Amino acid sequence: MTYVVTESCIKCKYTDCVDVCPVDCFREGPNMLVIDPDECIDCTLCVAECPVEAIFAEDDVPENQRAFLQLNADLSKAWPTITVKKDAPADADDWKDKKDKVGLLER
Repeated sequence: MTYVVTESCIKCKYTDCVDVCPVDCFREGPNMLVIDPDECIDCTLCVAECPVEAIFAEDDVPENQRAFLQLNADLSKAWPTITVKKDAPADADDWKDKKDKVGLLER
């Protein structure tokens, strides 16, 4: 099993999860993070660190977020690894409770 970053991360891109990842499986895109399913060791450390609750075990991804399983797999091949925490975007708090952000995903 792997962990998956879902829609809540879009335009928030808090990187608290990156700091605790023991295998550097996070990848950084323009306005969200994803997890490389081939690198993730299912340690669960990132889940508790995400302030917007965007990270789920693949078996627990909500039905309306299932597309993010494939998105994480695909985008993790194209995006660079992120290994250190960065400041969130200045407007991250404005986006953290917004829903239906998938159309805002920048690839």
